[in-house]
Amino acid sequence: MNNYDVIIAGGGIAGLTAAAYCCDKSVLLCEKSSVTGGLIKSFNDNGFVFDAGVRSFENSGIIFPMLKQLGINIDFIKSDVSIGVEDKIINYISKENLYDYGKILSEKFPENAGEIFSIIDEIKKITDYMSIIYGIDNPLFLDYMNDKKYMFNVLFPWLIKYSKNMKKIKKLDLPVNDFLRKFTSNEALIDVITQHFFHNTPTFFALSYFGLYLDYYYPLGGTYTLVNEMEKFISDKNVTISKNTEISEIFPGKNILKTSDGKIMYFKKLIWAADIKSLYNILNLSEIKNKNTLKKFNEKKKIINEKSGNESILTVFISSDLNTEYFEKIISPHFFYTPTIKGISGINSKYCIKNLIKSGTDNTEKKDIILKWLYEYLGNTTYEISVPSMRDKSLSPKDKTGIIVSTLIDYNITKFFKDTGFYEEFKNICTEKIIQVISENLFKDLPKNIIKSSCATPLTLERYTSNFGGSITGWSFDEKNIPSETNLKKISKSIITPFSDIYQAGQWSFSPSGLPVSILTGKLAADKALKSIRKEKI
Repeated sequence: MNNYDVIIAGGGIAGLTAAAYCCDKSVLLCEKSSVTGGLIKSFNDNGFVFDAGVRSFENSGIIFPMLKQLGINIDFIKSDVSIGVEDKIINYISKENLYDYGKILSEKFPENAGEIFSIIDEIKKITDYMSIIYGIDNPLFLDYMNDKKYMFNVLFPWLIKYSKNMKKIKKLDLPVNDFLRKFTSNEALIDVITQHFFHNTPTFFALSYFGLYLDYYYPLGGTYTLVNEMEKFISDKNVTISKNTEISEIFPGKNILKTSDGKIMYFKKLIWAADIKSLYNILNLSEIKNKNTLKKFNEKKKIINEKSGNESILTVFISSDLNTEYFEKIISPHFFYTPTIKGISGINSKYCIKNLIKSGTDNTEKKDIILKWLYEYLGNTTYEISVPSMRDKSLSPKDKTGIIVSTLIDYNITKFFKDTGFYEEFKNICTEKIIQVISENLFKDLPKNIIKSSCATPLTLERYTSNFGGSITGWSFDEKNIPSETNLKKISKSIITPFSDIYQAGQWSFSPSGLPVSILTGKLAADKALKSIRKEKI
């Protein structure tokens, strides 16, 4: 009963995708927590449904074709985006709105108007590249081999355009702030454009989001609807889902794994769609004699354990007595808001928080300095604001509204407050400051109409997802030699590990990552596993 063709570790979207495509074999999906979904999570708090992870889905020519191929039906609605700087807001519904965004920036930075529109022109080029990359449904999720008309009229012409544009995209690997410095020396302006991206995010990945905003969709019922339907699909296909199951040791030489409760499982293929550091630290190589394999493993383990994840997210969930129409008059359901044009670069360089945390300074003194920084940071950073009931009225009680407000924050800051006993104080301060910031220019009636508010930190994400550092899209861009594939043309190699019967998938396997890439790598790993099993039978 403990023999499986495929065992999948991790019930996030990559693991669920891999299970869905392996389900004609005997499959076991092991999930460490009590629920599947990973970074796709919704929860109900007294009738208010909040999305605790991903706020919307970028289709990217992947999600919809995947669901269609599997025969999973989910009702989606377009998730419109708006962008705001101080008191100016635009609805971002077409590429032409890029120039409206440029006008806002020009109003705020009149001395940089010419530079701004040169930047906008570059962003337009990048979104055009992105439109070609995701210009058709991803062929991996299409049954096109017998459709010659599709192959010759659609696929082949797209492949030619894809190849040409990939060469242009390759030149956009430098950090986005460095790229924008070619056009302007105004660091505050650069911050306003980029500070809701991870530090040192590659230019194409960052600026192509101005195209992806037009590709945002939301499933009725909340983002967890996707997880529910995927889990139902694989359960109906007799995939065994074992929740609260942690894999504690793997013997690649014997194709055996152990769980933390002492169970022993046998696999033909293992797909690791969970935290990658965990994989390399629980592999037992006592049965591996091949020196080349051992060398590859030790090199990979060393670099993985040296590297860190990117910044995580600080989120405040707010239940309010304001009706949804109140918010509809101000913003779109998905909103990116920069409250000031001061920017955060000066604040971060002024306080050097990372160095301070590592220093031998007294913890009480550290706390006071970090809190001063925190007030300034939260007053100037960019926020992602999501209002679920603006897409689906059933996600809030009648005449009430739930709001989700989040911003990037370094994991180590949160960890400091936890380790020194100031964690609850830290969360309360963050909640109060964020509510103040979004109320001053946006929702002036909010403070007196709050029913409840709560704060989730990187530690919360780490606890629920088991991702080290609470990372949401994988490896930090600050580090050189990222231990994953970074070339989109070579993404099929991202699933490979030093062991022929073990594959990896999800946010740690390819960088830059995200929801569509996690699905894509889950499918690639499943295809590789199935192909290998078929070969072994011949």
